[in-house]
Amino acid sequence: MSGDLADAAMDQQGTAEPASGQEGTGPASGQEGTGPASGQEGTGQQGTADQAAGQQGGADQAAGQRWAADVTTPQSPEELSRAGWELPWAESPVSGTGPKERAELELAFATAMRRTGSLMQLMGQAAADRIGINSTDLNCLNILSFSGQMTAGDLAKATGLTTASITGVIDRLEEAGFVRRERDPHDRRRVVVRLALDKAKQEVASVFAPMLRDWREMAARYSDDELRLIVDFYGRVEQVFRKHLIRLRDE
Repeated sequence: MSGDLADAAMDQQGTAEPASGQEGTGPASGQEGTGPASGQEGTGQQGTADQAAGQQGGADQAAGQRWAADVTTPQSPEELSRAGWELPWAESPVSGTGPKERAELELAFATAMRRTGSLMQLMGQAAADRIGINSTDLNCLNILSFSGQMTAGDLAKATGLTTASITGVIDRLEEAGFVRRERDPHDRRRVVVRLALDKAKQEVASVFAPMLRDWREMAARYSDDELRLIVDFYGRVEQVFRKHLIRLRDE
């Protein structure tokens, strides 16, 4: 399912460009006065340029689809090593010491992390498009779902958004019915943002349900000890992300 959604996101990114190639395709010579019946000068030249842009958009779309297909195809560490660590990354994750097999595994690991990160972004955008909100608002909704309620200040801190930006996010989510503002029963001066659970289940959880089913099927292949290792791994990945979020925000 994640591959299908990634393909859909790539398709959406590419379709806008090919469409431009359908406009104003005048004669190939592009000579003045020899365009369509409107008689405007240079129409042929503009049409040719638009057509070329459309062809480039189609090529970009096809390349994106091939990339998404490659991501979902199992690859060996050696194949990932050859394909993976390219510009603009200046520093390879490979230590340069130890056996060749270890170096290839380190490179395959870093490449897999990069590809997974890209697919997660594509998945988030595709899901947001399906739900009818933007990806920033969906991310805030996801963060809010872990606790069910947060203050606007806490949500801004968790996302790194400014106070003004988070106010806009909450306004849009409230208007769409996904959240509601309430007074804190323990401190009437505080306003908390509470998740509208029924709405979220109906319109958000349903979008992710097929992928969650695939995750459960995938998890069933592993033993309890293997799953503990995977959970520990993702906990460490989360710590790395938090560390570098702080670094980027403070620089």
